[in-house]
Amino acid sequence: MNTNLEKINHPEVKYGKTGVLIVNLGTPDSTSWWDIRKYLKEFLSDRRVIETNPILWWVILNFIILNLRPHKTARAYKKIWMKETNESPLRFYTRSQSEKLIQKFSSNQNIHVDYAMRYGNPSIRSKMKLMKEQGCEKLIILPLYPQYAAATTATVCDEVYRNLMTMRWQPSLQIIPHYESEPLYIGALANSIENHLKTIDWIPDVILSSYHGIPQKYFDKGDPYQCYCHKTNRLLIEKFGTKIPIELSFQSRFGPASWLRPYTDKTLERLAKEGKKNILIICPGFSSDCVETLEEIEMEGQETFREHGGENFSMVPCLNDSNDHINLLEYLIKKHIV
Repeated sequence: MNTNLEKINHPEVKYGKTGVLIVNLGTPDSTSWWDIRKYLKEFLSDRRVIETNPILWWVILNFIILNLRPHKTARAYKKIWMKETNESPLRFYTRSQSEKLIQKFSSNQNIHVDYAMRYGNPSIRSKMKLMKEQGCEKLIILPLYPQYAAATTATVCDEVYRNLMTMRWQPSLQIIPHYESEPLYIGALANSIENHLKTIDWIPDVILSSYHGIPQKYFDKGDPYQCYCHKTNRLLIEKFGTKIPIELSFQSRFGPASWLRPYTDKTLERLAKEGKKNILIICPGFSSDCVETLEEIEMEGQETFREHGGENFSMVPCLNDSNDHINLLEYLIKKHIV
């Protein structure tokens, strides 16, 4: 009996690679009104970010917020925009982090490292597609949020899963979890404080550790974010020591609802009124400097502190693309590479 094996003409498929995608919150493409509006619409349309009646929120967002808020947000971005490279600091540092990680893994040709933004560009969708085309059969996602929250880490997962649903040939997937208590992370924060203290000629009365806030009702429903922030702060105090008191606060509240307390702006007012003339502030929940750290804290926060009697104010830069941070990210990734 003759058996003829029919030749199967299958398109060439690359395979055998591992893709590592670090993901940050996002950024507008420019400071123009339209780019700001586009970014805000994507961000504020996320049901993880705004948990309210979707029909009511659609009306509020499209007819009120997206007509008024882009002007204010554009002014904030213009204050911190990096004109040399025409981009936000967040994109600059996230890209730099990926480039330095590429160098860390340069000896392994089977590992591709890249970066994406949850909102804006480059998108998670575009980078997942690119990694598939490069032959990445395994995908490792690193959300750049040390403390887990549904509105940050979980929404990165949502977007990754949505894109997997459109893939006929799916890669295996690992998502690196929150790392709020990782010793390398705590050590990097403590080192950043120590290094910054060497650049100022005064001694802080207090170090204020400011984290991005979430609505109180999110925590009441079970979001563990507040607990992770307090855990990081406790470990930072243990690592740094008690020579300078470290307090915790929450910033960036939005809308009339109650958010996690104490609020950073109100804490700065209180500290100044209590006679604390010298304040050092650090933002441990942000992996890269951005509009929330550079404009809201370093500019507006400093103004608030001095208006109420404070004198010396300085902000510790985020970990950004420092050696400590890159070593931390490398360590987290290597734990998930088999």
